Amino acid sequence: MSVQSEAIEDLRASVGLRIADEHLLRTLAGGLTDVEKLLRETARSEVKEVHEAASHLVEAGGKRFRPLFTLLAAQFGKGNHEGVVTAAAAVELVHLATLYHDDVMDEATMRRGATSVNARWGNSIAILTGDFLFAHASRLVSELGTDAARIIAETFAELVTGQMRETAGPADGEDPVRHYLSVIAQKTGSLIATAGRFGGMVSGAEPEQVEALRRFGATIGTAFQISDDIIDIASPSHESGKTPGTDLREGVRTLPVLYALADADTEPRLVELLAGPITDDDLVEEALRLLRVSTGLDRAMTTLSDYAHRASKELSTLPASAARDACESVAEYLIARTK
Repeated sequence: MSVQSEAIEDLRASVGLRIADEHLLRTLAGGLTDVEKLLRETARSEVKEVHEAASHLVEAGGKRFRPLFTLLAAQFGKGNHEGVVTAAAAVELVHLATLYHDDVMDEATMRRGATSVNARWGNSIAILTGDFLFAHASRLVSELGTDAARIIAETFAELVTGQMRETAGPADGEDPVRHYLSVIAQKTGSLIATAGRFGGMVSGAEPEQVEALRRFGATIGTAFQISDDIIDIASPSHESGKTPGTDLREGVRTLPVLYALADADTEPRLVELLAGPITDDDLVEEALRLLRVSTGLDRAMTTLSDYAHRASKELSTLPASAARDACESVAEYLIARTK
């Protein structure tokens, strides 16, 4: 199977994208192949330790949704070219860099089916590798002009601010749900928004289309995180491919949990279980059972539907095309994957 054929197969299975247009499919697959090549070149270093650590997550793969959305957004302009591929690789490097840092903060031991860098080489190497990838992302974006450099700097600030706000928690008197939604908008939505913005901007799309792509990315990015929150509770591992209750084990209060805790009628036993991290497997299962019948899960589903609907509305200003249909399919997929 050729490299592009493999990329096409990966696309068919990626993040719910339904692409019937064969030309668009091949265009995106070709762009992703170029992005992968640039990612590997960027992670290369003459220093053995740097090269191994920086290449670790690049080689581990992933959905590559952010560069894919960059390439998709470019179809509303003049399509893929070298600058679009550069932008797509840059946003993925930023994403990868945040994963290195997240794993240190979460004391994670695995990432994408492989031993995490912090577990293999230590926290210092993981942090420095993340910084290394941030630096190279900035170098790539500098080739796109001063506006792009300003946008990626603002995005860095959003990502870091979101992480800090999550770590600090809501302020006294602040609504925990509102705090959580604004945090994930910064931590997840901001970079996906920049991916769409870059794709449209670098390809020469009209300013109003670039703004629509930015808004769609910001909204769909937040929806992705809410969808993951729901799946972590609602889906058995054989359906999702993930171990349910991961957030409960880490003591992370995601949207369904926050909604459940806000309901005065929530089962007292569930409130007791959600007081902190749950390390016992039987207690995790008990908490999951109670959450699945709580109002928290239903309310989170309603919020997800609202975000997916809002994301779809942002596409109305874009011209009808196979690319717009592909974007629409992502919003539909986020709802379907949680049922």
